[in-house]
Amino acid sequence: MRKIQMVDTKNQYLAIKKEVDGAIQEVLDSAAYINGKAVKDFAQNLSTYLGVGHVIPCANGTDALQIAMMALDLQPGDEIITPSFTYIATTEVVALLGLKPVFIDVDPISFCMDIESLKKAITPKTKVIVPVHLYGHAAPMEEIMEIAKANNLLVIEDNAQAIGCDYTFSNGVTKKTGTIGHIGATSFYPSKNLGAFGDGGALCTNDKALSDKMTMIANHGQSARYYHDVVGCNSRLDSIQAAILNIKLKKLDSYNAARQSVAKYYSDSFASFKEIITPSSLQYSSHVYHQYTIQLIGVNRDRFIEHLASKEIPCMIYYPVPGHLQKMFIEQKNINWNLPITDKLTSCVCSLPVHTEMDEEQLAYIVKGVKSFFK
Repeated sequence: MRKIQMVDTKNQYLAIKKEVDGAIQEVLDSAAYINGKAVKDFAQNLSTYLGVGHVIPCANGTDALQIAMMALDLQPGDEIITPSFTYIATTEVVALLGLKPVFIDVDPISFCMDIESLKKAITPKTKVIVPVHLYGHAAPMEEIMEIAKANNLLVIEDNAQAIGCDYTFSNGVTKKTGTIGHIGATSFYPSKNLGAFGDGGALCTNDKALSDKMTMIANHGQSARYYHDVVGCNSRLDSIQAAILNIKLKKLDSYNAARQSVAKYYSDSFASFKEIITPSSLQYSSHVYHQYTIQLIGVNRDRFIEHLASKEIPCMIYYPVPGHLQKMFIEQKNINWNLPITDKLTSCVCSLPVHTEMDEEQLAYIVKGVKSFFK
């Protein structure tokens, strides 16, 4: 049996080695390493796949979030609403720009933004809502967009973990996550469902004015070379990464299907265990399982992880410390945050390996290892 890994990027590469190597060689032959043809092709191909008007490649997912907020003319002290239960990048950029993060709770099934918590958090200072499509499940975007419209707010979707996920509206219309809000931001970190062989990210929007502004911001605020209209940054997706992503984008649906197959195997295997709550999808969302995250009920999580480690089965806690309790937000410690679901999840979640290269022998071994803890 091959060694079990949380993510197996090496064997994923080997399966497409000839195509990827050829694409990289084309970039080397062209010597167009920055903003070359591969970057332009990838932006167009991703736009077509997502069904969105404009895609702006950038250096990483965190930059994507920062550029999105820079494009909205926000002022210091403006409030940005986002879940506390997510990776820190979502709120890190809020603080970096002198804005105020307002943390809200999540739904216990989807792990995404809770609508009632969102409604209660809106104040006259609120300017932006940042829903996170956590672990590969969509946030309740139809309701979020209705709330945003009613309160004259903007929406930036953090789609770093859910590229390829389908959201179905109540009228039956389906859209890809990241294309529903005013701006979508995503990451191509190697472990993502669509991962590069280094860092990478992108923004998408159907608003041409926003697209033009974000394009400028990502390139030193330039409208033309040496003419800097706005304060910007230097955030580029290099041509080699774009060439790799062009190959992998064609396979994204099959990659997501492989993750869904792994998730079904786990969920079927653990269905009778009262100590394990397996992830599931709400009716409006497909699930692309960037992570397969279970909840352990009445279980010592540290001992569970140690047990799996003794059998060389990796697992991870995403995320042990929510945003509102991080040291970087120490000035908010005097706020009486009421986030019961977030508090519960940080104490009981655990993610099992899920990736495109898992085989049945590995899955059976993992399931056997998990079940043996409860004997």
